Order: sequence, then structure tokens, then C-alpha cells
Amino acid sequence: MKNLMKNRMKKKIALIALSLGLTVLSPNLLFGAEIPLRQVQLNRNSLGLDEQLWEMYGQEGDRRQLLKAIDQSLTYLKTPSAAEDYQNHPVRGITRERVIRSLKRFRQLLVNSRNAREFQAAVEREFTFYKSVGRDNRGEVFFTGYFEPIYEASRVPTAEYRYPLYRRPENLESWPKPHPTRAQLQGDDGLGLRTPLAGYELVWLRDRFEAFLVEIQGSARLRLPDGSIMSVNYDGNTDYAYQSIGKEMIKDGVFPADGLTLPVMIEYFRANPQELDRYLPRNNRFIFLRETHGAKAMGSIGVPVTEDRSIATDKSLMPPGALALVRTRIPYFTETGTIETPVVSRYVLDQDTGSAIKGPGRVDLFMGTGPFAGDRAGIIGWTGELYYLLLK
Repeated sequence: MKNLMKNRMKKKIALIALSLGLTVLSPNLLFGAEIPLRQVQLNRNSLGLDEQLWEMYGQEGDRRQLLKAIDQSLTYLKTPSAAEDYQNHPVRGITRERVIRSLKRFRQLLVNSRNAREFQAAVEREFTFYKSVGRDNRGEVFFTGYFEPIYEASRVPTAEYRYPLYRRPENLESWPKPHPTRAQLQGDDGLGLRTPLAGYELVWLRDRFEAFLVEIQGSARLRLPDGSIMSVNYDGNTDYAYQSIGKEMIKDGVFPADGLTLPVMIEYFRANPQELDRYLPRNNRFIFLRETHGAKAMGSIGVPVTEDRSIATDKSLMPPGALALVRTRIPYFTETGTIETPVVSRYVLDQDTGSAIKGPGRVDLFMGTGPFAGDRAGIIGWTGELYYLLLK
């Protein structure tokens, strides 16, 4: 009875708001649900100092990359889907129109500023900062990295190329639930023989774990035997929650909790390929892919993601396409080829999401394409802070 009365009250409030021409907030927020972002006053001079925009480790700054990412977000924000996405955003004051104005002004400041400190001062003067409540309600956010791999593949199966990636079945929407498990869809050995997906193969890889990683990353560039490149991107999934293989291995005592990175996992499975039969089927969320004919890796809002300047968050909570600032450790290759992991501030655009990115305390950083990007993405696993910027 109490739930029934609460639901009726939610509907009544929404109807009253609509009749008065007011913005209708998510009903859960009116009944005490946690708001994911809180407006804050900055108290650190270095928070918004993004030195990579001008120069870092002797390399040219990437202002052009950030400008490109801003333009991609503005393209998305003009679409009907963006209007729908922002219709009931859970944070008061964050609207599509305000996000657009903020991006345009931020872009002007970036073009006109002469150095990082001048730019930082202008941004702090004109923008309001909204901080994620994080996973602990105190602002602690856990960061991981993702990338677009480049692997060897073949359009036809051979003795060398045996592990398939799959197209989305035309009748996926009508599949009865629960959906088939990963083992049922591709077999315990990952070869996919005599399974419900027979005939839906898109391309074959020669490494089983690489095929799995293409699913997890959501896109890839595949080098075919004739030297040409085939690009693939996410195109749907089965109805299961994502299960981290790394967490399963930690739980089983294979690795300590603080010592597991993607390079370590790759090395482990190369030395112990039989363990793939044990661990890969534990993640029943199965990803389907489509060929994109050379297109760049795409984010969930339908625009390309940009190296070092795009992030993935939970889009039920965070504003899609919006300008954000992250502060965490980010790995870089120095001039000598070593990797350093300084704590930095980085302006980014929120342009993607992911199966494992749930809640206000998770962010995935896009590190780019290829093996160097994979080396960087594979070691990210640190805490930090996440802010969204909107014009005052």
C-alpha cells in the first residue's frame, strides 16, 4: 500500500510540474535518491591545470585533439537523441542548452589562451564545477582505461585463424530470456562449432583471448592477411551483467588484488591457454560486432572517441557529451620509452559508456588505438576525482 501511494504521489507531482511548465526531475530524486553530482567550490590552484594542452614530456600539446572532441560532442548535442537523453537529467541545472553554451565558451577560451595557466584562470573564473559523489559519497572515483586494439584476423576460418567474432543476429530482440550463456554461444573451447551463432561469424582471429578483448573493448582494427585493415565496432549484447575475469582470478587466488594488469593477464593466458576454458565462460555477457569500413572507434553517443580526451561513464547518471575534468594518475611514455604515471588534471568529453561502468564512482579513459595505447590502458587502475564544468 505504501509503495502504491508513493507511486501515485510521483505521478501527481510530475503532472503538476508539467501543467506549470516546469522541468520534471526524476521522481526518485524527489524521494531521497542520491544525486550523482554536487556543485563545489575549488580550493586547489592546480586542479584545472591541464599542461598536456601545450606541451608534456617534450611532445607537442594536444589542443587540436581536445577541440576535435568538443566539436564531436556539439554534433551529438544537436540531435533529437540528445534532446531525449537530457529530458529528465537527474541533476538540477544541467540541461542540454547549458551544456551546449558551456562547450562553445570553453572552446573560445581554449583557442584564445596563450598557455595552461592563463587558460586555467579563465575557466575557473567563468565555470561552475560539479563533482561526482564517487563510490564512497565523498568523491572517490575508480578509473580504468580502454583502447582500440589492432590484431591479426581473417575473413575466412583457417587452421591458424580459428576464433570467431560474431554479427548481431537479426532476431536477437525475440530471443527468450535468459539468453544463452557464453559457453552455449561459442562452446567451452571458444571455437563456436554447432552453436546457435553458427552462420553469424564476422571474422576469425588466431588468438582466443584477443577475440575476447575485442568484445570487452567494443571496437578493434583487424589486419587481414592481404595487409588491408578491417574495423569493427559494438553492435549489441546478450542480457547478462558484465563479469570481470580479472576479479574472478583474484578471487581464486591466481593474482593478488593489487598486482593484476592487462599485460599480466595476457602473459598468464599465453603461458596457460587451458585456463581460458575456465575463466572466459564466467563472463556471460556476449558482445556482437559490425564492420564499420574504416570508421574510427565510436562512443555510445554516436560520435568518434578521441585519444586521451574521451571518457566512458554511467549514462543513466552523468550528462552525455558534456565537458568534464578528471584528476588521477595517467600513464605516459617518456622520450626514453619508459612509462611514468603522474597525477594530472585532464579536460575530457563524456562520450561513451561500458558494461562495467556503473554508478557515479566509475570512469573509463580512452587511451587510443594500437599496442602503445593498450600498454597504457592496461595498467590504469587508480582512484581520483571527476568534475563536470558548466558556465556560471
